[in-house]
Amino acid sequence: MTENPGLARQMWHQLEPLHALFWYSPEVFAEAGRLGFAVDTRWPSYFAWRAAPLGAAGKERVSAAFYSFSPRMVAEHIPAAWTVAPPERVLEGRTRAVDGMYRTLLGDGLADPDLAEAAALARAAAEAASTAGCPIAAANADLPWPDEPHLVLWHAIGILREQRGDGHVAALLTHGLDPAEALVSFAAIGAASEKTFASRGWTDEEWSAARDRLASRGLLDAGGAATEKGRELRDAVERTTDDLAYEPWRTLGADKADRLAQLTMPILVKVLETGLMPAENTLGIGKVQAPPR
Repeated sequence: MTENPGLARQMWHQLEPLHALFWYSPEVFAEAGRLGFAVDTRWPSYFAWRAAPLGAAGKERVSAAFYSFSPRMVAEHIPAAWTVAPPERVLEGRTRAVDGMYRTLLGDGLADPDLAEAAALARAAAEAASTAGCPIAAANADLPWPDEPHLVLWHAIGILREQRGDGHVAALLTHGLDPAEALVSFAAIGAASEKTFASRGWTDEEWSAARDRLASRGLLDAGGAATEKGRELRDAVERTTDDLAYEPWRTLGADKADRLAQLTMPILVKVLETGLMPAENTLGIGKVQAPPR
């Protein structure tokens, strides 16, 4: 097939919301509460749900893997999460939560042959994803595959999105952006507002210091907006991210990827119709497109 690393970004934009609904679903919060986590905000269970495949990891390992979160914020939740519920119980609860979320979302659609076909295609892509150097993706890929199509679909998308995320961290490191600088530079190109990025736990002083470091490198102007050099750097980060996330889609092939997009479009519409997804997100979905090559 014709090489098209941009396909990785197109499929990510298509599939990410199907997975990300998990972080906002009432069914997921209910399961978190049953496990014993505080549910007044999403963060106590967020760190548990996402870090559980790593085992009872400590704050240093989770901070390294999650990258853009303030280590201080991570330390508020890890390793305390494992005293609420150990990773194996969290993973069991995660499966129940996904099941409840998709049963509410899809209803009788769980028996739709299109869902089974979408799950099979997504699994094929996920199994083609290299997890070398990708700690979160590898930990998820090491988990047993569920049986039901809706659970397979969510698990497959999870491996793919974490493999992309791990690659994004590699891209940020390659291009010299530390965790705080990664967020400040992303805000500077309009990916999301600084208020949205505040959810990652950095103080105003830490944000300003990161802005000053980027400005000293000629990446931001006096008002904190990205300079041409800053935009070029962020474009390079996004191109590297797409390149590192391309192998699953190259292996699957453009036709099957297009078929997966068609099959999941009705689910995407249902996800957006829930009204649970935030209008703005820290990933830049819907705002940051593939840079020209």
